[in-house]
Amino acid sequence: MPVPMIDDIELKAVQYVRQETDQDFVRQKIAGLEGTLHQSLGRRSHRVVLQGLLLPETAANDLKKLQEKAKTAAEVTFTADITTALDISKMVIETFSAEQRVGPTGQIAYTLVLAESPPLPPPAEVSSFGGLGGFGVGDLGFDPGALGGVLDDIKNEAGGLMDAASAAMDAVKQLQGLASLGDLASAGNPIKPLADQAASVGKVGDALKGIAGGLKALTG
Repeated sequence: MPVPMIDDIELKAVQYVRQETDQDFVRQKIAGLEGTLHQSLGRRSHRVVLQGLLLPETAANDLKKLQEKAKTAAEVTFTADITTALDISKMVIETFSAEQRVGPTGQIAYTLVLAESPPLPPPAEVSSFGGLGGFGVGDLGFDPGALGGVLDDIKNEAGGLMDAASAAMDAVKQLQGLASLGDLASAGNPIKPLADQAASVGKVGDALKGIAGGLKALTG
């Protein structure tokens, strides 16, 4: 029978090996159902429990290696017949204990509990567009060429809106200038009420220019 190994350490005098697989269930009670529904959340990590002896000729060296691995919590490779069908790539040492028994000099008894340490799934790739690697406008079902034409139309309309707003502002300034000349600024000046209303129109013109500028900035 092949000797169980942890990395390069041969466990030649293993006396007991147990493999455990536990499922992670959530129990759901359904009205009118005899019994309890068990909803699986997937299995937990495979575990292996070993008990054996470290033989005198290599006991001191093997003990030191096992203690180091247990202390650092580093992943290890475990091979044994009992895990052949489980497809385990890496494990960690959950617990390790050792004791010197009365008997042959240099012989050390140990107990090891190993747990499967599966690899993490690959991280999601990110990019500047939408946080998804390789993702573009075309993936949304839009034709990038057609979308470019729409953006050009918006840009042209924004330019026309800005020109119209500028012309309206110029007319308002001229009307306000006429209303302020001499006696024309009096309460009886027929241009004065129009000039007062034009001031409000001027504020709208400023707002339109701001909107148009924002559209042009968004479309490049």
